Amino acid sequence: MVKKRVKIGVIGVGHLGQHHAKHYRDLPTAELIGIFDENKIAGQLISEKYKVKLFESIKSLINEVDAVSVVTPTKSHYKISKLCIQNNIHVFIEKPITATLKQADSLLELSKKSRTIIQVGHIERLNPALIALKSYNINPKLIEIQRLAPYTARGTDVPVVLDKMIHDIDIILSLVNSKVESIDASGLSILTDSLDIAHARISFQSGTVASIMSSRIAKDDVRKIKLFQKDLYATIDLLLESTEIYRVTNKSSDQKKEEGLSIPFQYKSKSKYIIYDKPNVPKYDSLKEELNNFILSIKGIEEPIVSGQDAKDALEVATIIERKIIGDIK
Repeated sequence: MVKKRVKIGVIGVGHLGQHHAKHYRDLPTAELIGIFDENKIAGQLISEKYKVKLFESIKSLINEVDAVSVVTPTKSHYKISKLCIQNNIHVFIEKPITATLKQADSLLELSKKSRTIIQVGHIERLNPALIALKSYNINPKLIEIQRLAPYTARGTDVPVVLDKMIHDIDIILSLVNSKVESIDASGLSILTDSLDIAHARISFQSGTVASIMSSRIAKDDVRKIKLFQKDLYATIDLLLESTEIYRVTNKSSDQKKEEGLSIPFQYKSKSKYIIYDKPNVPKYDSLKEELNNFILSIKGIEEPIVSGQDAKDALEVATIIERKIIGDIK
């Protein structure tokens, strides 16, 4: 187990990468050694802002650190991460793990041989509203997710399936303990040369069905999840970090004492109750918690919340969805 602070660097300090640098600087378990960015002007600004060294190359940075965050465009994830892992450097890769499944498999194999950690930034797995579900017995049979966003140029280097939908694919795979049986999908290219809106229906061997809609041409941001199962319905707003639970029970002792939170009804001559719960949602910075988990995983204290294998599984489903849509369009 590593007792000293983990020496870390950040590769790519743009919109998101600069926040990695900020959090690593503040984490007591980490020592931010330096940063690298191909955009020297942007790199210099972050270097001055956080008083951290700007390295001239990736190679010179990884010679000084134990681990790095790779916060660059998806197309460069594989090349950069491969170089790091080959030099026994642990890597945190912002989602998606790589552009292709072949690349993901290659990184996983290299990581296994070098005993380095790969963690991937599917940050929604740490959304406080989702974490609030942990106190309930969640075994959904129907899942509906909407992730809509206004158009921005950032992220359009990949289709909406890899830019937006992959977050929800990862969430679904973490909630459903079953293998995928079939996938149906449709989508359109509207504003860019790649898919801008996509819908997928994923059926699992357990009988669970998930419906996902993702768009980057919406008027407003929407990130909502609905879960349905026997005697329970949950609605989660990832944007507002709010969770609401409706449970059906035949135990009067389960009724909430607060007025208006329990509704009695009769079914087949039996008394039942609809219980409304609004669990307390913890307040924290999801990215900071995610990066702290990465550091603690390197130190042998925790396991990665989203492992390289988890990310590869999500990429595999996303790849099938994208291929099905493109095949239908052609």
